[in-house]
Amino acid sequence: MDGAAQGKRRWSATAAVVLAAAVAVPALQGCSTEAAVAAPLTAELNQFRDNYGRQIIEIQLSNTSSVPLTVFSAEVSSSLFPAGTSWRAMPEGTEVPPGQTKSLPAMLPAPACGSPGADADADTSAGAAAAEVEVSFRQGSISSDVRLPAADPFGVLPRNRAELCLAQDAGRIARMDLAPELEVAADGRTAVVRLQVTPRAAEAGTPRTLTIESIEGTTLLAEAPNSPWPRGVMVAAGGSPGEFRLRFRPARCDPHAVAEDKVGTLLPLRLDVGGRRGVFKVPAGAALTGRIHAFVTAACTAH
Repeated sequence: MDGAAQGKRRWSATAAVVLAAAVAVPALQGCSTEAAVAAPLTAELNQFRDNYGRQIIEIQLSNTSSVPLTVFSAEVSSSLFPAGTSWRAMPEGTEVPPGQTKSLPAMLPAPACGSPGADADADTSAGAAAAEVEVSFRQGSISSDVRLPAADPFGVLPRNRAELCLAQDAGRIARMDLAPELEVAADGRTAVVRLQVTPRAAEAGTPRTLTIESIEGTTLLAEAPNSPWPRGVMVAAGGSPGEFRLRFRPARCDPHAVAEDKVGTLLPLRLDVGGRRGVFKVPAGAALTGRIHAFVTAACTAH
């Protein structure tokens, strides 16, 4: 086999994703024709729960061959995130053993946001939401680039695009934060977090509002029975700041509630922003997260 045949190859998106046993050894030795070579990888998108509030997804690459390979880069392309979503390895790359899967974390870029109706149509369109991943890797002595379909069985890209577009629209109207303090009741059974809403300056001739339709509980926080959380709150750009006291009780008291918490301190607000509806999650800072964990632990232990 001459040197050119051992150089970098590019497999098409229509190439089979399983490396057949009959061609596995010849492919690694650089003695198979281009048409006979199949990409030894499959790709899937996922997102770990502790990255829900950070817009970090996982590019999961599976080695379907019987020979290890080393991945150097992976980039997802989708119309929902036109800038592309990239993962880059250290110079030595990341090895994927035979029959195993590696999860490669990648930060999502800014989404493509249109009108609420158009975005809803795009999110349900298989063509618009389809994704591919281009992978640069080496197997044996051959370095290759391959473009593969990226399965998204959990709707990671549409969900994140919807959340980011909602957050972008809401952020133009008001800033929403949780105050770092936690007020614990004298009996230790409930506590109060304070949701602070600070409207942005109004733009001349373009009044803008959002509605907090409801505030939902989390795996740690449940609405206190005698202190219902507000609903149907309208917030207008240029309006006065507001603060909402949310009294809560522990939602769970099993031993794993705090120890395995991933999203329990992300407060979900169900919003309507000019017809774009969805859930906007307000994160607790590190200090408040620690206080909530301590309160839930103490309340569950005492009662």
